[in-house]
Amino acid sequence: MALSNYERMIALSDEVFSSRTDPDQLNIDENVMEHLQLIHPDTISEYDDGNGPVCWILCIPTTLDLMNQFISKEISERELFELTPLKTHYEAIYLCSALLLEEFRGKGIAQRLGLKAIENIKVDHSIKALFFWSFSKEGEKLADKASRLMGFPLYKR
Repeated sequence: MALSNYERMIALSDEVFSSRTDPDQLNIDENVMEHLQLIHPDTISEYDDGNGPVCWILCIPTTLDLMNQFISKEISERELFELTPLKTHYEAIYLCSALLLEEFRGKGIAQRLGLKAIENIKVDHSIKALFFWSFSKEGEKLADKASRLMGFPLYKR
């Protein structure tokens, strides 16, 4: 029996990231998802083709100070999440992750979903920068394209 899209997305996440075994990475569970929604409703985005999710995007708005601490490796990804204050003014967006099932790649799905999330966060906050931690060439290209299209400087950890 073939795996569902959801099961394939979970497997892809485990393959790309070591979040379950690396205490410095953010391991997404129900509590984390609830807290992300308190930071901003557009932190988590999903594209479902009618058969379950085929793309997940995670963008976390935060402060420039926390962005700089993360970029300079003073704090971990988990600490960035935990230290991001609620109900404040955010100036940066951490392009945390983009997962897309292989057969849907090259169709602009992740780009559209990511840009929409950034646009929606931008409505509520004066964003000045984007930043990321690269796990793949595709992720790096997506971050670079988002930076160029949105007109924000991009910083890499």
